Amino acid sequence: MAKMVPLISSGNKGPLGVLHLPRFWQKVLLAAKGQLADGYPDCGGGYDSMVLAGLKLDKDATLAYLRQNLPSYPQFEKWVLQQRGGSIPKAEIDALNAAIAGYNHADDTRKEILGAAGIADDGSVKDAVHLNQLDDWTAFHAALKG
Repeated sequence: MAKMVPLISSGNKGPLGVLHLPRFWQKVLLAAKGQLADGYPDCGGGYDSMVLAGLKLDKDATLAYLRQNLPSYPQFEKWVLQQRGGSIPKAEIDALNAAIAGYNHADDTRKEILGAAGIADDGSVKDAVHLNQLDDWTAFHAALKG
């Protein structure tokens, strides 16, 4: 199978209601199978690290579980809950989601992403969730065209 650009947005939530967790799961599984597109880390320092810290998950244990078991997404969420003793306080999820939704890229990153997508930087798109989606779509299209 060819390498794939992850197209699950950081703005997506699973049943637990945690932003970015489905994308993190997809990236790690793709990388574990050698199918994550070049330039995409399976566990980077941005939203990936924010999710791990916000959910109080051990990075090494989480990556080992995902890489060794290749769980379905519901299985992964069940594992996350098990790591947290069966529940995660809503306030923790809300705080994590607010941090993800409220994160803005630096001006130079925003300009680079919008420029690559052929979109004028009029200041209307600032948040990283939407900019990252544009970046993914641009990368997907470029890979599709070869």
